[in-house]
Formats: sequence, C-alpha cells, structure tokens
Amino acid sequence: MIVDVIMPKLGESITEGTIIQWRKEIGETVELDEILLEIGTDKVDSEIPSPAAGVVMEILAQPNDVLPVNEVIARIETEGEATAAAAPAAEEESVEEPPQAEPPAEPVPETVAAPPAPTPAAASSRDGERTFYTPLVRAIARREGVSQSELAGITGTGRAGRVTKGDIMAYLETRGAAPAPQPAVAAPQQPAPSPPAAMDDRVEEMDRMRQVISEHMRHSIDTAAHVYLVSECDVTNMVNYVKEQQAAFLEREGFKLTYTPFFVLGAVKAIQSHPKFNASLDGTSVIFKKNINIGMAVAMDKGLMVPVIPNCEELNFLGLCRKVNDLAVRGRGGKISPDELQGSTFTVSNFGVFGNSFGMPIINQPNSAILGVGAIKKQPVVRETLHGDAVVIRSICNLSIGIDHRLLDGADGGMYLQTLVAFLENLDASALL
Repeated sequence: MIVDVIMPKLGESITEGTIIQWRKEIGETVELDEILLEIGTDKVDSEIPSPAAGVVMEILAQPNDVLPVNEVIARIETEGEATAAAAPAAEEESVEEPPQAEPPAEPVPETVAAPPAPTPAAASSRDGERTFYTPLVRAIARREGVSQSELAGITGTGRAGRVTKGDIMAYLETRGAAPAPQPAVAAPQQPAPSPPAAMDDRVEEMDRMRQVISEHMRHSIDTAAHVYLVSECDVTNMVNYVKEQQAAFLEREGFKLTYTPFFVLGAVKAIQSHPKFNASLDGTSVIFKKNINIGMAVAMDKGLMVPVIPNCEELNFLGLCRKVNDLAVRGRGGKISPDELQGSTFTVSNFGVFGNSFGMPIINQPNSAILGVGAIKKQPVVRETLHGDAVVIRSICNLSIGIDHRLLDGADGGMYLQTLVAFLENLDASALL
C-alpha cells in the first residue's frame, strides 16, 4: 500500500510551507510518528511526523521548495496489516488526551496528511504488554533524556494506566530533586562558564527562523517610532511570596511558581487603566481591541518566538500561571502551532531570566507597546521611617516600556509604568491563589 505524505496545513492562515530538511532518504525505513521532515512557515518551523510506518519510496520536494498545503511531497510504501493495526491504538489514545491530536476535516481515501500535532504511537513493552504513549509524552521524554526503561517504570494515571503529560512532569520533578537542600546561608552557585567557541573565517546562510525574525524586526523598526522609558519597581513582597508558596504550589499544580505571571497580570491591569496600550494603528485609524492578548517572548535554540495568551482579562492569576507554563514548555519543545503566534495586542519580554538589568526590546508589530522585565536583584534602598531615613535591602526590578510614538506619548508611557509599578509594589499576593 502506498501512502501519500502531503504538505500539512499548520494553521488557519497558513496556505503554504517551505521544506527545510528531510530526516529520511529514499529507501530508508520510517516508523509511525517518527520525524520525517522539517517544514517552515512565516510563523514557525515544525517537525513533521510520518503518517505511516514503511519505506520512503519517493521524495517529491527538495529543501527550500515552497509548496501549497495538501500538495503531495513524498510517498511511503507500507505493510497494510501493520498500518491497520496501528490505527485503532491511535484512535483509542486520542480519547485520553484529545487536545494533542486533531482529526482531519474530512477523510481522503489512500491519502494521509502529515499533521502538525502527531498521532499517538506505540512504545516498548512493559511486563509483557505492549504500551502506548502519546507523542507529547514521548517528546518530553526525549527532551529530558528519559530512557525507555525509565518511561516504562512511570505509573500512569490515564486510561488503562497509560502515562499522561502530568505523570511524566511529576516524575521529572522528583527525578531532578536534590538529595539534600543547600544551606540557607550558602551563596548561589554560579553556572560554569561555557568553553570558548572555535572561531574562524566562514560564511553561513541564515536559517529560516533567523531570516523570519530579521524581517519582522526590520519591519518594526521601519514602521514604529520607538521611544523607551524605564522605572524601578520594588518586588520584595512578590519575591517573598513566591519563596513561601513554591513548595505547596509545585505539589498542587505540578510546575514551579515563577515571577512571569505576576508581570503579565500587572501588564493586564495597567492596560485596563490605559486602553490605548491595547490599540494598534492602521494608517491614520486607531484600532482599539476589546480583548487583551498578551504575547510572551520565549527564547529557543534557533531564535525568539512570541506565542500568545488570548483573552487575558478573563483569566485569574492561577489561569495565567498555567498558560505561561504551558507556552514556555511547549515553546522550548517546538510544539507551538502557527495560530498561537498571531493576534497579540501587547507583548511582555522577560530578559531578566538571563540576568540582564534592563533592555529596550523592539515592538512586536502590529502592537503599539512592549514591556521589558529586567532581573530581580537585591539592592540597598533608602526608605523613610518614623525615625528618619533608613537604608534597607529590597528586591528591585527595572521595568522598561517601549512605545510607538506615533500613537503614544512619553506621558502615556510614564503613566502606564506608574500604574504597573504601583500594582506590583502593593500587590496582596496572598489574595491571588
């Protein structure tokens, strides 16, 4: 049986894709859901799994070829029985975690699309039984270096005892736990310096993702009149709250409580007080948006990605925590779909995670502003007391706001930061969870 591999539709607005790299050559065998090739769009690069197990018979498109969706790009010769046997298992697994697999809009006889979200596949046996894992679980296992024997030893809470995303994430938390806590007085351990990179004279072609980033950034600089303002923010109460609640939060939610959701929440509250920061320009028209869709910059190996949290005004703090964690995990794992990179109305860039005190990020078009979050550092600060001025140690963070001066003035930026800083400094974190 010959199965056609077609150019998948990786998003609602995507009409074509570019072949980046084939992982298999003609004549090589490929397993069901094994990565067959990489495809790039103007939004994101995606690893495409094989829709069937068999032998690659034809490759009809070469790297850098741009093809419309639903175009046949390869053909795989399969064994009919093996493919048929895998189908019921994939269908059964999709019931357990439906968000991980989306069925095609309509069946196409003898033509199988390579889906953006892979269908579940079989893993190795455990205790004599054949066990199935979802592609998400397998991807997490590969990324975190979880061996097949380790994966087989995880107790599953899903249907028929299968391992879910929550199961493997909980396992990773306990797996990475240190055997003994560090003394409270110990200085934070500094990361080992990276070995010097070998340097020579050479010319390299920019990868596709870097080219896309380059085009977007150049377009933004050519379009928006960038102006920046910076304010200090005392986030001591927030830092103390995270320290106090970290263990309980991790046990309850399965992931760590970080600072980012606090800044996203603050950005949303400040936008609600200054709606113009949620607007965009179209010529001489100002388009005000009802929903606050926060773009969250995520650093990846190949470059920067800005997935979007839609309708943030409808989410409580815990909902934001879950959304931020989900996007961060899937972003670093290359599991963000192109549709999730569209529709932002405001962007938050937390470069403080790399120890940077502050920065001046470029506005993510068509937004009119971007918030930069610097590193949180303990600093001596002068505070007024009943007995006069006193020097105290506080956790301070620099917040920068980049605005499009065509729509927003310096006074607007100053008032926005003032509102944001007041919210974060007077935050009653105990009322959030």
